[in-house]
Amino acid sequence: MDKLEAEARATATKHVINLLQRPGQLEKVEQYKRRVSRKKASVEAMLKTAMQSQLDGVRVGLDQLQVSLTEIKDIKDSLKTMDQLFREVPSLCENLQDVREENSRHSQYVTAMENLKHIFTVPECVEKTKQWISEGDLLHARQSLTDLENSRDDLLWELHKSPNQSAADCVLLAAYFEDVEELSGLLEKQVRVVLGRTLNTVRKEPTIIVTALRIVEWQEMQDKFAAQREKQSGFKPPGRPKNWRNMAMDVLERSVAQRIEGTHVDERDNKMWLVRYLELTRLLILEDLRVVKTLCEPCFPPSWNIVQSYVEMYHTCLSKHLEELVQSGLEGNEIVSMLAWTTNTYGGPDLMQHPELTIDTSKLGPLLSESAVIGLQDKYLKVMENNYQEWMRKTLEAEQADWRAGVAPEGDETDGFFHTSAPVIIFQMIDQNLVVTKTISQELTHRALLLSMDQVTQYGRLYRNAIISFKSRHFEDRSQVPFFTHYMITIVNNCLRFVELAQQLKAQYWRPGVHDRDSAAKLELLFSTFQNLRNEAAQFLLEEAFLDLDSHFKDIATPKWLSSSIPVDTICVTLEDYFQDYVHLCEKNFELVITEAQNNVARRYLTALLQRKLSLKELEHRRQLAKKVTDEAAQLKALFLRRAPKVLSEESPLDSLKILSEVIHSEDADMLSFDLITVIEKYHDITEDHLSRLLSLRGDITRQDIREKLADVMKIKNENQNRKKRLSSPPSIFSQITL
Repeated sequence: MDKLEAEARATATKHVINLLQRPGQLEKVEQYKRRVSRKKASVEAMLKTAMQSQLDGVRVGLDQLQVSLTEIKDIKDSLKTMDQLFREVPSLCENLQDVREENSRHSQYVTAMENLKHIFTVPECVEKTKQWISEGDLLHARQSLTDLENSRDDLLWELHKSPNQSAADCVLLAAYFEDVEELSGLLEKQVRVVLGRTLNTVRKEPTIIVTALRIVEWQEMQDKFAAQREKQSGFKPPGRPKNWRNMAMDVLERSVAQRIEGTHVDERDNKMWLVRYLELTRLLILEDLRVVKTLCEPCFPPSWNIVQSYVEMYHTCLSKHLEELVQSGLEGNEIVSMLAWTTNTYGGPDLMQHPELTIDTSKLGPLLSESAVIGLQDKYLKVMENNYQEWMRKTLEAEQADWRAGVAPEGDETDGFFHTSAPVIIFQMIDQNLVVTKTISQELTHRALLLSMDQVTQYGRLYRNAIISFKSRHFEDRSQVPFFTHYMITIVNNCLRFVELAQQLKAQYWRPGVHDRDSAAKLELLFSTFQNLRNEAAQFLLEEAFLDLDSHFKDIATPKWLSSSIPVDTICVTLEDYFQDYVHLCEKNFELVITEAQNNVARRYLTALLQRKLSLKELEHRRQLAKKVTDEAAQLKALFLRRAPKVLSEESPLDSLKILSEVIHSEDADMLSFDLITVIEKYHDITEDHLSRLLSLRGDITRQDIREKLADVMKIKNENQNRKKRLSSPPSIFSQITL
């Protein structure tokens, strides 16, 4: 306390010093004193209030403790009294045993008296109830049966409660009321009959259905009461639980199954049997579910959720029946009908999504199992594959028969192009199949598309083998096939038509970003198969023409050729004659054949020129050779330009002859290096052997000089290649010349 008082004085001293730091503040001393006095009085009042509150709380707590102590003593006394009383209970129980037995007998007598009416009238009630059941008066029959069951159950309950129950009494009661179980069975049978005709009865007499449902609901309520009493006392009435609601649902499901089976058509000889069956089934289910939604739903208790229950029953029964049909075996269009119906019709606006139903089948699962669907799809694709193979085999045989017939093909009436209907018919067949599969699913369409592409590719391989055989047989004896050129033109046009139709098929059925790499590879293989076959057939077509020209090309760059124009004139006339037939090629193929023909002419001419058949030491002879080569190149180029001005408007491989002729007639042998550099700048793939043979034609340069000049020129060529100046340049005609 002394320490606290000293601290308080020190604090007060500091406070006073702070208040009296300026002279003018001395006048306010009295004011300060009054303020401090008021504050002190306030604090003292607060302390007194707090102390008083604490004292009141302590006083109340003490009073409550006193009361608790008193009550504890009272409870202790009460417990002692109860303990004393409980000790006397066993003896009291023995003393009251006679009273308990008398009470049990009295209870049984009371129950017996209450049920005397039913006990004595059981035979009469049974007969009357049977009559009501036979007459269809189910409500009275249910009430009578309930009274009999309650009487029997009450009596059995009294026996159950009795500690000394007699088994003989139980047997006696069971025998006396045995007709009650028979009545229950009869009533259940009648309810089954009524519910089995629900969809027909509800249209005319819905009250009958309501009555049967009331009876079922009553029995369900009795089952719940019996189960609860069994749980509490262990007593279970005979025949419980009856589970009539489960029975009712089973009856409804059986009736649905019978209705589904009733639409079955046993006329498999008729190709449309499955279509007819599926349509009958659709109409049946649609009409039945309309009835369920409009008439049955108001009759059934909400807890039954009868619309959804019927939907599930129809779905389950139909699924089982369709699975059986699939297992029995379906063929061809039957598979398509089944897949299309289960995939689209069933869940679509024609049935479940009909405006009057709008039923969501997403939670019901598929009608057919995944394995069944895959099996049907595999079987259908196998049938499709066999049809493709059979039809394409016959198509190819028809094509080959036309080749051997010795009759010229007829050109198209509009453009005069030669072609057959095989490509169009094949792709029409494919399109028809894909249109059918598209009605089923996108997945099946994709698989059918891949199968179709594989089969067309396989047809391309067979087509190629047949073409090669046709070509070989012709060249063994060219008199056997008088219209070889015409049919090769037809083949080239057909190949291009296959490519164009495949591109149309891709545009119609190919979905970018959906198909995998293997699918894209199959499509590219189809394109490349017929594009390569088209190019190969074009070469066969030209082989026929150039076979007639081989001897004339061999005459080029020979001594007699220098003074004669017959070889090239003959070549031009022969090609002109063949070009008359080539007008039956479609535009793209005509351009291809003319381009290849020009390349062949240039290649053969250059090959003949570089065969070292001449050695022209005289300048005049070299000039003559250079002029002849230039003139003939112009003559040949004019032939091609006249026939295909659009195709040959760009640089021609025949232009290389003019450039080589400049090397031949160069007057200054020392300037040849520049001419050769010009050649290799123009044709980067010309070889050293080509240049060596070209220089040998001059006859005025020794072999040593040729080697030296070529060494310098090839060095420059290699440097240019190392600098990658011409890596993007396309190959020239010299890449095709092998000497």
